[in-house]
Amino acid sequence: MSASAAAWSCPPRGGFIGVEAAENLRERGLDVTLVELADQVLPPLDAEMAAPPAAKLREHDVRVELGTQVIKVLPDSVVLADGRTVSADLVLMSIGVRPESTLAREAGLEIGERGGIAVDAAMCTSDPALYAVGDAAEKRDALSGEPTLIPLANLADRHGRPVADAIAGREVGARGATGTAVVRVFEPTAAATGWNEKRLRAAGRPYQAVHLHPGSHASYYPGASPIALKVLFDPRDGRILGAQAVGTDGVDKRINVAHAPPCGSAKDPVNMAGMIAENLATGTARTVQWHEPDAVLADGAVLIDVRTAAEHARGAIPGALNLPVDELRARQGEIPAGRPLIVHCQVGLRGHTAARLLTQLTGRPTANLDGGYATWAAAHTTEPATPAPLAA
Repeated sequence: MSASAAAWSCPPRGGFIGVEAAENLRERGLDVTLVELADQVLPPLDAEMAAPPAAKLREHDVRVELGTQVIKVLPDSVVLADGRTVSADLVLMSIGVRPESTLAREAGLEIGERGGIAVDAAMCTSDPALYAVGDAAEKRDALSGEPTLIPLANLADRHGRPVADAIAGREVGARGATGTAVVRVFEPTAAATGWNEKRLRAAGRPYQAVHLHPGSHASYYPGASPIALKVLFDPRDGRILGAQAVGTDGVDKRINVAHAPPCGSAKDPVNMAGMIAENLATGTARTVQWHEPDAVLADGAVLIDVRTAAEHARGAIPGALNLPVDELRARQGEIPAGRPLIVHCQVGLRGHTAARLLTQLTGRPTANLDGGYATWAAAHTTEPATPAPLAA
């Protein structure tokens, strides 16, 4: 069976889906032809950085056709722009994305010049009562300040937080977006952030390029693999304008925390740590550390385990009252009155929700056990090492 996957470049992130689809179809044992209108795969990368992923595709017997496109789909084949015919039982077209803004148009909201929903720095639309995030909302490019479309999960996820803060009445403003993306092509990984050299040249923006090929870790430690790294910076002030990397190990962490299932998630741990730290710095949340429950309980605080009853039964902090987070509203009368509150869950997320909820329900100071029961248990279950027997 043969399959043909068509992928056209579509700024700013064209080509990633087509390459991923080609890889997965080939892994299923299909004969695959990848058709790309540009003169390289992965158009967000510059030509010299995209060459290794293209070579890897060909190494795995993916037929790569560059500088052409599918102009006609027939029952058992496709016709390319240069007149050639490629047999195909399946045709997958990955030709970019357009924002689904129909509902916004019908509601009378302003639509931006890129076709996405126009929003301000707080992600508020032209209607002050409506906000928009995700692929349908336009972003502001971090370098040019111009509206742009960046259909990436990690950015959509991060923008939900300032919207929630804005709705709560806080002063917020989303920063300009660089658009960080990562893709794995069989073994190697390719990642990019910011502008590439092609775009900088087209904009007439001064830049300097740096190429290097370091190892993924110390060369004297076994298993290091090379990384091709390219950094583009402004020679006037040293500002980084963009970066690209290709290699088999450690590529994603050299560029940024980007969402790609083989490399990370939309809720990246680094972003989550930053959000928690921001909550503490702004006074939105209060925490106690794993070694402090005994002291705060001795001072009269109430410790509430907001996990399920089954979780509590499998292991609990001595003295904790079990009130699952989903039952807090109905059972708040069971909480002893007039005492400060400490809550905990398994890892901290439900505890944060419970702390915010109880602060509003009771008006009492409520802190969350940092890292939850998992951190407390890890610190309290370490067994002392057994001394080795003395030699005879």
